[in-house]
Amino acid sequence: MLATIRHPAAATPSAPTLVVAHGLYGSARNWGVICRRLSDRRDVVAVDMRNHGDSPRMPRHRYPEMAADLAEVIESLGAPVDLMGHSMGGKAAMQLALTRPALIRRLIVADIAPVAYDHDQARHAEAMQAVDLSLITTRAEADAALAERVPDPALRAFFLQSLDLRSKPPRWKLNLEVLASEMPHVIGWPGIEGRFEGPALFLTGAESHYVRPEHRDTIRTLFPKARFARIPGAGHWLHAEKPREFEETVRVFLEA
Repeated sequence: MLATIRHPAAATPSAPTLVVAHGLYGSARNWGVICRRLSDRRDVVAVDMRNHGDSPRMPRHRYPEMAADLAEVIESLGAPVDLMGHSMGGKAAMQLALTRPALIRRLIVADIAPVAYDHDQARHAEAMQAVDLSLITTRAEADAALAERVPDPALRAFFLQSLDLRSKPPRWKLNLEVLASEMPHVIGWPGIEGRFEGPALFLTGAESHYVRPEHRDTIRTLFPKARFARIPGAGHWLHAEKPREFEETVRVFLEA
């Protein structure tokens, strides 16, 4: 089963458990602050998706399998739950909602649409693979090595959250080889035709181009009760760029 980080409710839970699925190259740890803040009235469980963090390494990284992973976690917690996914995690969450809707009460999809994209992210896996970890002893050294292929310091900082420096030698807590080889499936979409009749929030960054106006008809066909909201001043990493605004929008939707 997937590795999880659990954030127990601060008091007796008065709302369903919230399960959080991160995006590509991320981890459950990335969501710690938001999960803790949302755990005032409910248990919050963040997962490491397959081939990420402390979860199992698998030869396939496709949405039917990722949705099955989430279903296993949800069934262990007691369905139905509220489910939130960002980017890759959002696609896995949508796949599950469309194929096993009884597991989910409310769905939140952060900055992704149920469509195939053409922005290949394999170059980032290749950049991390190119770092000679046998020469790395500090995060600063890793950052300098990664900078040769990844000029954006914010992106490097995000990737380096998945570098385990306590291991000797250091190791990436990402199955980079599989993620690179399965990238067409990660940026793609299986094209399933189910429907999720429950409440669904599609929350996007106002400066992101991942969810475009032409995607809305597809979203409404699959998710008839979809609502749309945008966070001003945020891009694709909306939960990291505007965490308080993100948290408040999610809270209002979950408690409606």
